[in-house]
Amino acid sequence: MTYVPITPPAAEALTLAEVKAHLRLDDGNEDALLVSLIRTAREHLERSTGLCLIAQGFRVYLDSIPEGGVIPIARGPVQSIESLTLYDPFGEAVAQPLAGHVLDGNSHPARLILNRIVNTARAINGIEIEFTAGFGESGADVPDVLKRAMLMHVSRMFAFRGAVAAEDQPADTPVGYARLIAPFVMRRL
Repeated sequence: MTYVPITPPAAEALTLAEVKAHLRLDDGNEDALLVSLIRTAREHLERSTGLCLIAQGFRVYLDSIPEGGVIPIARGPVQSIESLTLYDPFGEAVAQPLAGHVLDGNSHPARLILNRIVNTARAINGIEIEFTAGFGESGADVPDVLKRAMLMHVSRMFAFRGAVAAEDQPADTPVGYARLIAPFVMRRL
């Protein structure tokens, strides 16, 4: 499966004001850096957990439908499936109706359960699913424990600001970070 972001999040999980209050900063001298570190902390947490903190759109490409018609979606929590497209023998996209399919968006990974097995004629990336994933539209929808982990991470990266350039972050995660995000990390056997 290949995941391609198609709609970025409209906001960040943390506001600049929340981060400045946490760091006890009053002036705006570091605002540009802090905005960059907030984005870096969110992206790192999303990569580490497979979660999307703020609603964003993705397209996943599959070669075939798994046996049993249950498609795991490793980005979550999945809010909705926007489209299911198959490719015919001539390479033409054929939109499939979504009626009857069941989305279990709260499991980790989320699952799309097809009510009928559909086949594609294209051997590679013959199935496309567009979906929206995230806890909600703003940081108010993100679990507090994840926001706490991000605040700790931004603080740590801010402390390294003289030694590590913003584009080379994250240089390190703070003690306790892994423990905070552990319940959200998808385990693999």
